[in-house]
Amino acid sequence: MIKRFINRVVVVSNWLKKNRKLLMLLLAIVIMLILGGCLASPHQAALAVVVAGVAGGKHIDDEPLTTDLTRSASPELLLNEIDQQIVKIRPMATPIDQLSRCAGSKHVGSMIVDYYNVDTKPTTAEVASEYVEPDAGSATADDTRITLSTNNDEMFDVSDTILVQGVYGYDATGTEQSNEELVLYVVSRDDNNGMKVQAVNGKKIGNRDGCIPSIDEGTTLIRMGRAATELDVMSPQFEALPHKAQQFCQIFKMQVEQSVLQKLSNKEVPWTMNDQEEAAIYDMRLGMEKSFLFGVKGKIWDSTKKEYVMLTGGIWKQAGKEFVYNAQSINQESIIDMMRRAFTGNAGSKRKILIGGSELIGTINKLDYNRVITASDTVTKWGIDFTELRSKFGTLYVLLSEVFDECGMAANGMIIDPEYLQKYVHQPFSAETLNLKASGVRNVDATVLTETSCLVLRYPKAHMRIIRA
Repeated sequence: MIKRFINRVVVVSNWLKKNRKLLMLLLAIVIMLILGGCLASPHQAALAVVVAGVAGGKHIDDEPLTTDLTRSASPELLLNEIDQQIVKIRPMATPIDQLSRCAGSKHVGSMIVDYYNVDTKPTTAEVASEYVEPDAGSATADDTRITLSTNNDEMFDVSDTILVQGVYGYDATGTEQSNEELVLYVVSRDDNNGMKVQAVNGKKIGNRDGCIPSIDEGTTLIRMGRAATELDVMSPQFEALPHKAQQFCQIFKMQVEQSVLQKLSNKEVPWTMNDQEEAAIYDMRLGMEKSFLFGVKGKIWDSTKKEYVMLTGGIWKQAGKEFVYNAQSINQESIIDMMRRAFTGNAGSKRKILIGGSELIGTINKLDYNRVITASDTVTKWGIDFTELRSKFGTLYVLLSEVFDECGMAANGMIIDPEYLQKYVHQPFSAETLNLKASGVRNVDATVLTETSCLVLRYPKAHMRIIRA
């Protein structure tokens, strides 16, 4: 048996050796046929005979059914791959709304909110009329105590000391001008004629010591501490009264509906009622952001609904400071001046938020900074990613707000002190399901999103508008 098998193998081997050329030729023909079929163009495949069926179908004659032929004859039969993840486009953030939610809010029992602000007493005033020192031969005792009028006499009290900015005092002899600015002491105050003051480091004019040197109109007077005598028990009284302001809450609403048939229908992607509600919430917050920033406080009568509509006022106009910049000449010095104005002259915090349009943020971003003012990496606060801008005056958290762009204020911005940003909520954010099917209105699933709220700046001078000239 084994011998017979070995003999057959030997015979086949000898035959293959004798007919090797023939076999090579046959193999080459087979390879050419295979390659010819693989390289056939889609256009050639599309030229296959397509025969219409009796009921509108399509039949292929004398051709194998390929994907190219199928897409040509029946383009909707083969499905494309669909990415099941829906990209939910968010063109801009809502930093004011986000900040007010994270910082906490106060519940109020009315649509109208009255609130009080207590700020600080002014510390500077300007001389209303020029004072000219007397000649050496005409100096009298009256020149050691003069009546000085300012644009805000009420801010000064008896025993206050005043630093006269830009006017230098004299040494103990009164003959040599020193490098210390002139200091005045308030002796008395007349509500009609200003205040009577005398100099601490006055000038000797003729034979009179302690005379007050000339003071130009518009000179800045800085109120300093009070100075009492040894026997003084009392001092002029100091009281502070809060200032009342008012804000209206606005009813923000958004309704989402989906028909029952829409819900039951098969979809290429999983687009549900929850996705629609998410999109509605974002659109609602975006509208609230614009109202919180640039809204106008008012109450109007809707003659169709026979009801009043209350509109909340924006915080843009509530800010107590304003900084105007020139886009053509803005530099690092301008940014320092801006931060100086934002952080000084108030008792606000040393960390504030700067939100602005694309032109303002772009201008700030183009500047080169050094050790005087530095721009650091991203920092996350209140769920928002900010860029930090530091100076000797304080730190700004900088953020682009496309709401400014949408409202035609791409070159403007606002510096906000989060410590004095207060949100009042009359009706917290809620989602209510409406049963419109049971009431016979529509065969739909419906959800109404509602919030009744307003936003106020409790300390206006801690916030500042930034406006391009």
